[in-house]
Amino acid sequence: MSDNVRPLRRPPIRQSTLVRSDQTHTFEVFVRDIGTWWPTRPFSQGEEKVAGVTFERELGGRVYETWADGTTVDWGEVIAWQPHERFAMTWTVLPAVTEVELRFTALGPALTRVALEHRGWEQLTEEQLAAATSVPGGYAAGWKQILDIFAKTVEGV
Repeated sequence: MSDNVRPLRRPPIRQSTLVRSDQTHTFEVFVRDIGTWWPTRPFSQGEEKVAGVTFERELGGRVYETWADGTTVDWGEVIAWQPHERFAMTWTVLPAVTEVELRFTALGPALTRVALEHRGWEQLTEEQLAAATSVPGGYAAGWKQILDIFAKTVEGV
């Protein structure tokens, strides 16, 4: 390999939303209640088969979906755990492992900024990247939809 060849760099996907709720409640709804608000159609492996989504709230914990027949499909493993402030997890849904990190920042007594970063896209080939999602706009659009649904759920709880 020539000294002039650099590894492929793809910028992380960054999305954020403001939630009219305090930081602790916002964080808790995300991780504790993920199975009630996460849009499993189309954002899961099993879609209509999914009976629940579980987030094991500890370093090394699994994040996974459970199908009606009892099958479990991993989404990833918790690799950073700072309750009410942030968590990061591997994202094993793709052909190569990437990482997803969420930060929860209090902007006021009832206002929280939720910032998401999905990184590690250079692990995928062009073909894998192209096939990564069926959602128009790819993962960037998908994460925006998920955060919008999440914000509406938190504010309605």
